[in-house]
Amino acid sequence: MTASQPDIPTIEQYRRFYAEEIAASANLDQPRLVEAFARVSRERFLGPAPWQVGGPMFLQNAFRTTSEPRDVYHNVAVALKMSQSLNNGQPGLLAGWIAALDLAEGHRVFHLGAGTGYFTAILAEVVGPSGTVVAAEVEPDLAAMASENLRAYPNVTVHCADGAAVDPGRCEAILINAGVTHPHLPWLHGLNHRARMVLPLTTRMPQGWGKGLAIRITRNQDRFAAEILSMVAIYSCTSVRDAALEPLLEKAMTSQQFMKLKSVRLDAHEQTDSCIVHGAKVCLSAAALE
Repeated sequence: MTASQPDIPTIEQYRRFYAEEIAASANLDQPRLVEAFARVSRERFLGPAPWQVGGPMFLQNAFRTTSEPRDVYHNVAVALKMSQSLNNGQPGLLAGWIAALDLAEGHRVFHLGAGTGYFTAILAEVVGPSGTVVAAEVEPDLAAMASENLRAYPNVTVHCADGAAVDPGRCEAILINAGVTHPHLPWLHGLNHRARMVLPLTTRMPQGWGKGLAIRITRNQDRFAAEILSMVAIYSCTSVRDAALEPLLEKAMTSQQFMKLKSVRLDAHEQTDSCIVHGAKVCLSAAALE
């Protein structure tokens, strides 16, 4: 008699294990979000195999080549354009950001930096058919891939454009998947009451990357509470970078002053001790909302 061969997991089982891995990594307690990671076929959003799978794109020697779909079902980045240091994103990190948006069925979401559409599909699954996702991707070939990959989601619209110039309408949530120096005013004004935005505030690194902290902003009438979510290294959104704010942001992060962040102020005011990064139109502040 010969020993029986162990059953080989199906790709659906790999995807389910992956969803559980991401849930544990990001400490998710949102079943709809976890189920979205178990349903969406990540390999469909990566282009044809072989794929480069590994860590941060600025550490390109950390990547390895694979043609096995099961290898993309881990908490790893997958290269989209190795020459430009563009990747599909770190699932555990993005899952935490999406969870911070506190999405519900029927919500309208704006997603800047859609890439080839994988996390846009995750968002679409969470908000359901009655919800809407407006996505923007500045790289034409990636935007074309996203449009094709997202054909199965009639509630998703993809714009091939600089996301800072796209008007998605009033939203319950905004996910900015690129590094900026400050919250863009149209994004803040586009939030509904109690709506949330997640965005990475970063200082420049080589090869178009930036490093810094991702924050969540919550609108309360005409005021904006803010809190820090995570550290991040991410590709920069070049159109939402203020050269005057860059050194102030770097100083605040280096001195740990940024850890006191409580709000984003849009009102005209003189700089005070509570101003962490004081700009002409936007101030990142340690003052809590009353």
